Amino acid sequence: MTDEVRALVDGRNFAYIASTRADGSPDVVPVWLTSVGDRIAFFTQTTSSKCRNLDRDPRVAIAIADEQNPYRAANVRGRVVERRTDPAIWDEVIDPMAVKYTGEPFPFRPETTVLYLVEVASAKLRELPFRHS
Repeated sequence: MTDEVRALVDGRNFAYIASTRADGSPDVVPVWLTSVGDRIAFFTQTTSSKCRNLDRDPRVAIAIADEQNPYRAANVRGRVVERRTDPAIWDEVIDPMAVKYTGEPFPFRPETTVLYLVEVASAKLRELPFRHS
C-alpha cells in the first residue's frame, strides 16, 4: 500500500467493499476503514451478507473516495487474511475507528461483531482534474 493510499484508508473517508455472493454476483456496501500494520481493517456483524460472503470467498475490492476531494480516490484489491472476534478488537481497532468517524467510541458491543483484516494485493490512486463544487 502506498503512503497516498494509506492516507485515504486512515482518513475519515468512507469506503465501499465489494464481495461475492454465493451466486457469483457482486455485493457492495459502505464501511469505515483503518489500517492495522500493512492491512486494511473493517468490521461487520455475523448476520450480514458481507460476513457470509467473506467467510465463503475472502476476495474483496475496495473503493475509497477522499472526503475533501471525491475526484481523488483509491481502488484496492485484496483478500481477507484474518478474522477476529476477540474482545481486544474494541480497544485496539473498533473504538479508535469509531472516534475517527464520529468523535465517540462505538456505542455498544454486539457479540456478533467480526473484525476483518485485508492483505492488499494491489492499490491504485487516481486523481481527476476536476473541482468538487
